[in-house]
Amino acid sequence: MNEQQHHHWAIEASGIYRNYGTLEVLKGVSINIAKGKMVAIVGKSGSGKSTLLHILGTLDVPDAGEVSICDMPVKGLKSKTLASLRSKHLGFVFQFHHLLPEFTALENIAMPALITGMKKKDAFKRAGELLGYLHLSERSDHKPNQLSGGEQQRVAIGRALMNEPDIILADEPSGNLDTETSAQVHQLLRSITTDMGKSLVIVTHNTDLAALSDEIYEMKDGLLTS
Repeated sequence: MNEQQHHHWAIEASGIYRNYGTLEVLKGVSINIAKGKMVAIVGKSGSGKSTLLHILGTLDVPDAGEVSICDMPVKGLKSKTLASLRSKHLGFVFQFHHLLPEFTALENIAMPALITGMKKKDAFKRAGELLGYLHLSERSDHKPNQLSGGEQQRVAIGRALMNEPDIILADEPSGNLDTETSAQVHQLLRSITTDMGKSLVIVTHNTDLAALSDEIYEMKDGLLTS
């Protein structure tokens, strides 16, 4: 347990400012994401939720403020170091699944590990296990256009889990799905924290999804309130 107590936060962000031209999107946002917790960030469209998520995921750089991922400060890291930090610690799920159309479900899930140099046999074995976890084993050889919207999004979640990251960042992960399919994806996301102990940060409009989380923050006028 000592290690856990020592590393309490999955992500720490303090005093985050982000402007686009004269538009102040984030005005000094601070948020700490505890290990093994599911956190929802809600708020109106254009409130800066996605910008914050991208900064927490090191995909965007704040104009001021500090971000640490698993106790490692991000500021000043070379792009190669940052990319390796990202592929080791972070998994991403977006509203649109961004699966590669010419590859099967199994190959799409395996892709992040293949990119980092894992042997194909080992990558496919792990991807197969994830397909089982996602209840998609019988869809292993299907390409994205042969899968339903919900199945495609579950494959995208499998891909995000492939490199065994500590943290999953999801931007409107059910924004594109009908109510029933959304509910399945929500339960899956919840189980990633409950069963796997991952930290989860989700930007969502969906009140049902937010209600499943351990903490809810609201983004308003460039600031977060809990």
